[in-house]
Amino acid sequence: MASPEEAEYQAFLEKVKRTVCIDILTPNVTESVFRTAFDQFGIVKSVQLIPNYLGLKELPMTALVEMESESIANAVIGTLTQFPFMVGGMPRPVRARAAKPEMFNEHPKKPRRQIFCRWIEPSDPDLRKSKELKRLVHKHSAEASFLLKNQLLSEEKLAQQQFENLKTHYKKYSMIDRLIVDRVAQDLAGRYNIKSIDDR
Repeated sequence: MASPEEAEYQAFLEKVKRTVCIDILTPNVTESVFRTAFDQFGIVKSVQLIPNYLGLKELPMTALVEMESESIANAVIGTLTQFPFMVGGMPRPVRARAAKPEMFNEHPKKPRRQIFCRWIEPSDPDLRKSKELKRLVHKHSAEASFLLKNQLLSEEKLAQQQFENLKTHYKKYSMIDRLIVDRVAQDLAGRYNIKSIDDR
């Protein structure tokens, strides 16, 4: 028989299986926007928005969307992998993948897992390795921040291009629509022998 600790962790793993990780998000997206977007796939049980802790607040976020069942979560991943899906007006489609236990901020302790910590003395041979790891972490953080800033600039540029294209297409179709309406009006006027005010 499973202990309460094991049962709690097993329930958490079941939650992980029915959760979808969504990234490339605009920071303006809210939980209500997510629920509206994903309700079309099935019942959304919970939404957890995860900010980008390593970069600027304007950079894309990630979200964990818990669906009603594992099959619905798999269907969401399959659909979003095959077809573009926008959330909150982002100029690029979001990405979807299966969630993993380490993605959750809060989760129960894994049964029989033990963590040991110790201080490294100045004379310890591992001190040099730890300093090197610390330096690499700072370096990777700076590189990630730089890349994410460039990504944000490219997203803004793409959004502006799409907006300009939308305005151009709208003007084109409005012109075509007016021409069609005017032509139909002229044909009807000719058929029923109706003269315009200018012709009278």
